[in-house]
Amino acid sequence: MFVFKYVLMLLAGAVVGVVASFAGLGGGIIIVPLLMFFGYPAQRAVGTSVLAILVIAVSSIAAHYRLGNIDYRVGLLMGIGGIFGAQIGAVLLEDVSTALFKKIFACILVLLALYLFFKK
Repeated sequence: MFVFKYVLMLLAGAVVGVVASFAGLGGGIIIVPLLMFFGYPAQRAVGTSVLAILVIAVSSIAAHYRLGNIDYRVGLLMGIGGIFGAQIGAVLLEDVSTALFKKIFACILVLLALYLFFKK
């Protein structure tokens, strides 16, 4: 089981890399539920996912740079705003149980799916 767990995480990382670079979706949609499936508490799953996303994002930036698909001004402005939001989000997550986090996370995913499905 130990080796299987890490092989599965490596494969999930590959899938996340494709999804992140193709659709701009953060790896949290795949990585967080996978880590929670393996028993990680919400806070550790999110923190670990963010690290993985950083590594994946650097590679994705390089690929999109080569293709000329980056608006640096917008990306940097959103990134600067994200620095502050990330600090707030991490602090807020500390007071949320894993059970409640699962419900919140599921609601966010359902709402996002509905938005994308019905958006014209």
